[in-house]
Order: sequence, then C-alpha cells, then structure tokens
Amino acid sequence: MANVKDLRKRIKSVKNTRQITRAMKMVAAAKLRRAQNTALAQRPYGRKMAEVLGALAAHSNAVTHPLFNESELKKTLLVVVTSDRGLCGSFNTNLNKRAAVRFQELQALGHEVQLYVIGRKGRDYFRRRKYPILKEKLNVFSRLEYGDAKHLADDLMEMFLAGQFGRVEIVYNEFLSVMQPRIVVETLLPVPPLEAEKTDAAVDYEFEPNPETIFAALVPWHVRTQVWRVLQESYAAELGSRMSAMDAASRNAGEMIDSLTLTMNKIRQAAITRELIEVVSGAAALT
Repeated sequence: MANVKDLRKRIKSVKNTRQITRAMKMVAAAKLRRAQNTALAQRPYGRKMAEVLGALAAHSNAVTHPLFNESELKKTLLVVVTSDRGLCGSFNTNLNKRAAVRFQELQALGHEVQLYVIGRKGRDYFRRRKYPILKEKLNVFSRLEYGDAKHLADDLMEMFLAGQFGRVEIVYNEFLSVMQPRIVVETLLPVPPLEAEKTDAAVDYEFEPNPETIFAALVPWHVRTQVWRVLQESYAAELGSRMSAMDAASRNAGEMIDSLTLTMNKIRQAAITRELIEVVSGAAALT
C-alpha cells in the first residue's frame, strides 16, 4: 500500500500534467476560432464554385475537359488527410480506420489502390500495416498556406491527366462541431458533374473568349479550391478535437487529484489514530 510520501509525489505529478493539458486546451481554443471562421467562410465559396462549374459544363456539351472524363482504368488514388501531432482524441484513429475500410471496399471492386497520405499520424498508421503508400506530405498544418493546397492539387491533377489513376478520392475530417468532427469520403477526380435538378436549363450562357479557354482556367482552379477547403476543414476539426480532448484530460486529472488526496488523508488519519492509541496504551500501562 502506498504511503503518504508516495501519494504526495503522485499528486504533484498529476497537478503538473493538468497544467500542461490546460495550457494545450487554451492554445487549441485560441487557434480554433480563426480556423473555424476560415473553414466556415470557405464552404459557400467552394459550393458556389462547384455549382457554377457544373452549370457551365451542362450548357456547353460540346466542350470536354480531361478532368471531367470518366476513366475505365481501375486504379484509384486514396488521399488521406490526418494530423502531424497527437493528443486530439479519436481524430486520427477513426479517420485511419475509415480510410482502411474504403481501401478494402475499392479493392473488392477490383481496383488497384494506392495511398497519398497527408500528416504524420496517417503515414505511421498505414506504414506499420504495410499499405502501399505512393506519396506522403508532412508538416502541412504547422503553417497552413494556400500554396500547400495548390501544390497538392496540381500534383493530383498531373497524375490523373498522365493516366496513372482513373479516380482520386479524398478522406478527411469535416468540422461539424467542437465536440465531434464528421468523416467524409469525396471523389475529387474526375470532377463530379452537377446534379440534373440543380441545372437551370432556361439560362443561356455566352462564353467569352471561348468555352475551351474558360474551362482550361476554371476547372484546375475548382480542384485547387476544393483541396484548400478540405485542408481548412481538417485543421479546424483537429483543433476542436484537441481542445475537447485536453479539456477531458484536465477534468480527469482533477478527479484523480481529489481521489488521491482523499486516500492520502485516510492514510494520515489512520496513522494518527494508531499513534494516539499507542500513546494511550503506553500511559495506561504505566498506571
């Protein structure tokens, strides 16, 4: 059974841990507000970009862009967006498991699947399990910039246009709330067509200078926009998960401190009672 000295050391250790978790919670909370505002502001832009592109494509049937083309090539690139750091609850674990399930689903459909992993946690998870990792990109979220999204999107488009893959899917955590992100699996390439009910057939579009030039500029910009949105969503979800995890860790540390303090006080009380009994017994023996 632990003595009072050991319990005091343990209480001090837990208090130090609680200070760290509280500090990490405050840092995550400070960063979360900005990341959340940026992610939420990007959503309408990304949706509108997809709607405009789909409407233009629906009214220019004679124009075909390579990024729209469905391929019969059964080779899929699965992009997995995780974090580089831990201490964010089940943020990475659930995402990696969902990506592994999607990997198996694609294989069951006869696809040859390779991974493009964003983040150290995803890289380590799939490397330990011997999954085929084509490329990896680390430390993206240490200082997230549009250039990172542009480089990633251009790399994916280059591989798709070169015929290395007939399909590119992306798995990431969407910022749903501070308490719980939502895992999303999206098709990035080929660019998904607009749903028929969303297309306004009554609108007559005029293209200037010509549809080919417009699509050549607009379609790559759309892909870059979607990748940038995904990275922002994932970063905001990571910060929200870390803040929640550190808040729970701080509460658990407080409960452990209370429990250890109660145990220590009971041991001290028992020791004092025992000493008093010894004193009284000794005095009674002398009388």
